[in-house]
Formats: sequence, structure tokens, C-alpha cells
Amino acid sequence: MHPLYGRPISRQTTSAAALFRRFAVVLAAAALPPTVVMGQAATAESPTAVIATTVDKPAKKKSALIAHISLAGSMADGVGQGGLLADISPHLHRIIERLDKAATDSRVKGVVLSIESPAIGRGRAEELRAAIGRIRKAGKPVAAHLIGAEPVHYMVAAACNTVAMPPAATLEITGVRTEVTFFKTMLDKLDVDAEILQVGEFKGAGEPLTRTSMSPQLRAQYEQFVGDLYEQLVEGIAADRKLPVDEVRTLIDTGVFTPEAAVEAKLIDAVAYEDEVVSGLAGRLKIDEPKVARDYAEQKLDNDFSGIAGLVKLVELLSGQKQAAAAGKDKQIAIVYLTGEIKEGKGKDELLGGGSAGSESVIKAIREAAKNDKVAAIVLRIDSPGGSALASDLIWREAERTTKPVVASLSDTAASGGYYVAVAADKIVAAPGTLTGSIGVVGGKIAIGKAMEKYGVHTDVVAKGRNAGWLSMQTPFTDHEREVFLATMKDVYRLFTSKVAAGRKLDMEKLATLAEGRVFTGRMAKDLGLVDRLGTLEDAVDEAKKLAGIGEDEAVERVLLPEPRGLFDDLFGMAGAAAPVARLAGTGAAPGSSFAREALLRAALLARMAGVPGLEGLAAEADALVQLSSGRPLLMLPMRVRVR
Repeated sequence: MHPLYGRPISRQTTSAAALFRRFAVVLAAAALPPTVVMGQAATAESPTAVIATTVDKPAKKKSALIAHISLAGSMADGVGQGGLLADISPHLHRIIERLDKAATDSRVKGVVLSIESPAIGRGRAEELRAAIGRIRKAGKPVAAHLIGAEPVHYMVAAACNTVAMPPAATLEITGVRTEVTFFKTMLDKLDVDAEILQVGEFKGAGEPLTRTSMSPQLRAQYEQFVGDLYEQLVEGIAADRKLPVDEVRTLIDTGVFTPEAAVEAKLIDAVAYEDEVVSGLAGRLKIDEPKVARDYAEQKLDNDFSGIAGLVKLVELLSGQKQAAAAGKDKQIAIVYLTGEIKEGKGKDELLGGGSAGSESVIKAIREAAKNDKVAAIVLRIDSPGGSALASDLIWREAERTTKPVVASLSDTAASGGYYVAVAADKIVAAPGTLTGSIGVVGGKIAIGKAMEKYGVHTDVVAKGRNAGWLSMQTPFTDHEREVFLATMKDVYRLFTSKVAAGRKLDMEKLATLAEGRVFTGRMAKDLGLVDRLGTLEDAVDEAKKLAGIGEDEAVERVLLPEPRGLFDDLFGMAGAAAPVARLAGTGAAPGSSFAREALLRAALLARMAGVPGLEGLAAEADALVQLSSGRPLLMLPMRVRVR
């Protein structure tokens, strides 16, 4: 038994996640008469044991708790789903809420964080680190049980009082790496012509389709921001673990550690299983019989779904629940989320993370906040690589025209179109590791006519007008079509740079050295005047309070927008948007529409990738290829920037 982790633990009851795993049983039970469900024997192995639990139990005596919270899954920014799904695939704000509740809950004496490879970037890691800091500031120790141990996960764990790993785990602090996949050779073999134009010397979003490797300009900017992210990693580990900077560089060059070697290098404190971590924390707190609140503050449900009333209740939960109206007299701060690629129309927030930011949805949320008399200020929380220039401009206009203070909070990525929207704000707050900037324009199309001819598919055309075929996927641009398209892109670039110059109070000569598609970390952007402050969403809320004249210690309520949605929205889509099932099937739109073109291109690309060794992972690139080939000016970060 480890000297730090040597006490037994007790466990609490079933969580919402466990209920979801028994979802099929619950659905079946919902149709049965109440007497059938309640009459079944409840055993440890019986799924209906959960159903048989009554709601009206005697209140238990309050006792000291150790709160347990898992960090796993996508943990995306955004509002996410309401109802039953709120904690099944929790969004970042729900995890932060639970951590903050642990900081203020008088019963909670300490916290165990189980870190299981959450899919987060450096911006979201800073949010988690800040929340851990608030728990520690409240005088409560936080112990990390680090299972998935890539650098960004270790950054979160290192913010805790102690870090332990199970014996079979591996610690990876191997530095920072980016990858860009290039498709030109494959497209050449398929006789597919990629016509991607750019405005901005460093705007390399189209290079994966037009080159076989990075241009010198693209490589130069990657080397800059990768270098800064590396320095942030070194400095962070040195500060958290109280190690010399030079020693940390040496450790990063070693890179991969067994838990025992990590202890010896003072990167972690112990090798231990989760129960030993809990026991060790209990010993530190001098709690003889610790009560462990497993999945602390996760949404608990009234789980009696029997009979018709139960079925109705289940449908309501799956449909999502609107936020309860604020009951207090506190002023409100509206948090408007803009997450994913920026597109025209309504966005989507998919069950397992991802999705897109629709201009219609975001504009509606900003307007709702602007007309609400209780809302004193708006925080735009942005996690987006950009997208449609038109959609970005429409959102910018709505944010810029509101008379209430607006603060932009930048998450993992707020680049190109994401940064375009941010410059409408009165203040911009970024994480040190945020990827931002990318002030430039890219766009074009992919012509597959020659490729289709190879397989006996021929298209005849009847057209009138010199530029009638500029969006056709059959042929590349003519010289005149290319000239017209490039002119529209240059005009969008003019709009972009003029709005950045006005919003950031920069002269055009200075801005010229920051534009052309250059990408920066948040820390670099702060030094260059592109953002005002380094910090988290909490810091952005503080800035919003200052601008609204709200005292530092004055309480505010938060309204999250757009409203959360449920599973039915994601399965069957919202009004005016093609349902996901239809999108997958390639149906749901008239022939010749933009959606039909997207379906055709996606099908052609994926058909060629299928069964080719080593190309299975390229299916994930299909959406990015479609976006780039839409024939519209785009404000996008270089395609699929993966930072590890």
C-alpha cells in the first residue's frame, strides 16, 4: 500500500451516464404498467434496479465528501444539449460548473479528478486549470488521477496539488507537433482539378489541395506558433512542478515516461490506482471513512419512467429543457457561444461534440441578449477556425451594432472568420495557447468533370452568360471567371482588414505586418495588439462586468445562448436545415443545389478513398474539402491544423 494512497473508499449511487447506458431497458419499461416495473426484484445485476428506486427517500445526514469528477470525451465549448443528455456528453461549461460547485460546497473537503484523455485544446485546458485553481484557493486539495497523459492532459493535471498515474499508464510530454495532409498528388491521379485562390501571402488554407508540401510562408508561420506553444509548455511545467527550465527541456526531449520514471523525474507524485488516490486524499484531510461523491454534481434524474406519464416525461427529457428563468434580482451576463465552422443559416451542436456555428442562430442569440433588460453585457465565446465570409460578416454586424458592452472570449481556436467576429467586441480575451489571427481570404472549387468522364459519366451543358459556369464542378475556372472570383475575394479582404484596423485601433501600415493570413498564439497576439488580455472565460466575464459598471464583488447570473437542444433536434434536424440522416444519405435537396453539389463531391472523394491502405483517416477531411471548394470566399484557418 502506497504511503500517500492507502485508505479504503466508499462509493455513491448511479449517475446520469449509467442511466443512459440502460436507456434501452428504460424505454421498454416505460410502456409497462407501473405495477410490473415496481414489482420486479432489484438486484445488483438487474438493470431494472435503477427503475425500481423510489424518489421519496429519507434525507441523509450531511457528511464530509470527497468529490470525484471525470474529465473525458469531447468536452466541447458551447451550450450543448439540455435534459437527460446534458451530462451524457457534457460540454465544457457543465464541467466548469461542477468544479466551481465543489469549490463552494461546504460538504466537499477535497476533489479527485480522473483525467481520461479528454479531447481538448490549450484554450479549454486553461479553463480547467483556472477552475482547479479556484478549488485550491478555497482551501480544498485537488488530486489528479492521470490516465490519458498527452501534454495537454498533463497541463491540466499539473494544476492540481498532487498527480498520480496507474502502473500501466504512460506519460507523454513529447513537445508540440502540427501536421498538414496534402492531397494534390491524389487529386492529380484522379484527374481532379483543385482551383483554390488566396488573398494573403500566408493564407495557406488551400495549399493541401494545390501543393504537395508546405510553402515557405506557411512553414514559417507554423514554426512561429509551434515555437511559442513549446515555450509555454516548458514554462508551465517548470512553474507547476518547481523544476528548472533547462531540466524541463531535457525531460521533454526524453518525452515518454513510465509512471515510475515520471516519479523519479518529479513530473508526478505517485504511482497509484484511483482508489488509492482517494484514500491518500482522505488521509491528508484526516477523514477516517471518506464518502466519495462519484460523478459529483452530475445531473440526477427522477428515473421513474413507468406508464404513459413516464413515457411523456422521457420524451420531454430527450427533447431538451430550456433554462429556467432567472428568479433573482441579480444582473445578467449573456454568454453567446460561437463554436465550429461558421456557416450561413442555422448551426448544429452534435451529440458527441463538433457541429457548426450558423449565422442565423448566433445572430438570434445576440439579439435576444440585446433586448433582454436584465442582461447588462454580452460575452462572445468563440471556438472556431472560421468559415463563410458572408456569415462571419453578418455575425460581426450584429455584435458591433448592439449598444451593450461586448467582450470576446477566445477558446482553443478563434482564427480567420472567428477573429473577424471577435473584432466587433469592445475587449478581446484569449488564452495563451489560443490560435488566432489568420487575417486573409481563401476560396475556390474542385472540378471533377475529367474524373467522371473516366468512368463513363458525361455531362452536357447549355448556358448563356460568360460566367454562368463559375460554380460548376465540371470544369476549372475560365480566365474571366477566375478574375471575377478573385475580385470578390480581394473585396472581402479589404472589409476584413478595415474592420480589424478599426476594431483594434491599428493603422493599416501596422496591420499589413499582421495580416496576409498569419497565425498567432494568444500570447503572441497580445504582444502584437490583436487581443487585450490573456485569460479565461471568467476573465472575460470580469471585463464585461467592468464595462457594464457592475462592481467586482457584485453577483451576476449567466444566461447561456443559443438555448440548449435535445437528442431529437440532432437526430432529425431543425426547421430549415437538412436532417443529418438526409445528409448522410445524400438526399434532402433538389438536384443542382449547393447541398447536392456537396453530396456529390463527398461521395466521389470517399468512394476513391475507400479500401485504400493508409487513407481510411482521410474521410474526416471530406467536410473541409467541400467547404474549400464551395466557390465562395472563405475566412478559414489553414485546413485541419492539428496541434499535438
